[in-house]
Amino acid sequence: MHGKILLIDSDDNHSKAIGVYLERHQYKVSIADSCDDALPVFDNLIPEIIIADPDWPQTDTIYLLEKVKKKHPEIQIIITSDAEHIDQVMETLGGTVASFLTKPLKSQILDHSLKQAEEVIALNKKVITYEKELSELRDAQSLNQQLFDVIPCYISVQDRNFRLTATNRLFKKDFGDELGSFCYKVYKHRTSRCRECPVWATFEDGRPHSTEEIVTSKSGEQHNVMTWTAPVRNSSGRINQVMEMSTDITQIRRLQDHLTSLGLMLGSMSHGVKGMLTALDGGLYQLETGVEKKEMARIEKAFDQVKEMTGSIRKMVLEILYYAKSRELRYEEVDIAEMSRKLAEMTRAIADKNGISLEIEIAPSLGVFEIDPNWLQAAIMNFLENAMDACIYDRSKKKH
Repeated sequence: MHGKILLIDSDDNHSKAIGVYLERHQYKVSIADSCDDALPVFDNLIPEIIIADPDWPQTDTIYLLEKVKKKHPEIQIIITSDAEHIDQVMETLGGTVASFLTKPLKSQILDHSLKQAEEVIALNKKVITYEKELSELRDAQSLNQQLFDVIPCYISVQDRNFRLTATNRLFKKDFGDELGSFCYKVYKHRTSRCRECPVWATFEDGRPHSTEEIVTSKSGEQHNVMTWTAPVRNSSGRINQVMEMSTDITQIRRLQDHLTSLGLMLGSMSHGVKGMLTALDGGLYQLETGVEKKEMARIEKAFDQVKEMTGSIRKMVLEILYYAKSRELRYEEVDIAEMSRKLAEMTRAIADKNGISLEIEIAPSLGVFEIDPNWLQAAIMNFLENAMDACIYDRSKKKH
């Protein structure tokens, strides 16, 4: 079945004869003998081809055809007219008409005109289809570009020479808009390709690769990034570009460093508290033995030691509570011999309690040094306490 045709001709017998001919050629035909009759037929049919005799010098049909062509430019119009009027009709309608045929119509010429009209109709349909597909393609490209730009990571596309062929908005913001530049120059301010280059690896084996890198922005700020690569293939399947996506993990790495420092500090604090508790245990032992032996000097000395250790423990606990404010070392001048004797006295009580022989040799004059005494004493007490623990748990010897 061919397309739909509207015949407009005041000669009713002529239009019916042409209609029969067209229907024989599988066209769907509707006939109108005037403009008034043609309008409702046109609205119901919406023909692809109109074959009309303008009935010159009448202008109603010409006016109708001009109006139709303006509203439906895809409709093909074929004009039939007497030989004496054909020139005037051609001059009036001009380029809006597909063909001008002289009555009486010749079948070969009519067939040829219909074939040309159908080819134009088919071409118009293809153009409409292409325009629709092109519009959809533009929409898809626009969406892809928006996604490319709004993704919150650095995206770049590089060719086989490691030159940038495309970058997204975030990349341009932090590293600059430098299309055609070498990626290693923009990312790392290098003069040659990186040794462990994931882009090169993807070009080599066609597979995605990932690495962790440190890159430098155009402002000189360094970023820790996790990088992934993906091959970009052309229509023949060859990898001609590689897309590189990098996520900024700088804050994560800083947090990890902070947690590591926190763990080290808590460990140090734990050892410090343990040393103070050991010293407190020694003071309590001296206090007990002083009470048993009724030695007032020993009791007073033990009480001072317990009081001092209690104060040190309280101070360290407060520092732990206020760790978020990042405590700084508090340096002061300390007499080395005096601090050594103090540590020896705190340790002696625990040694005596566990039957451990403690020999102390302190030079009479060692001078002074500048240190945070709380942290240093806690550290040394930790060593001494570990040494005594080793003696206590060593069952192979009768005496330590």
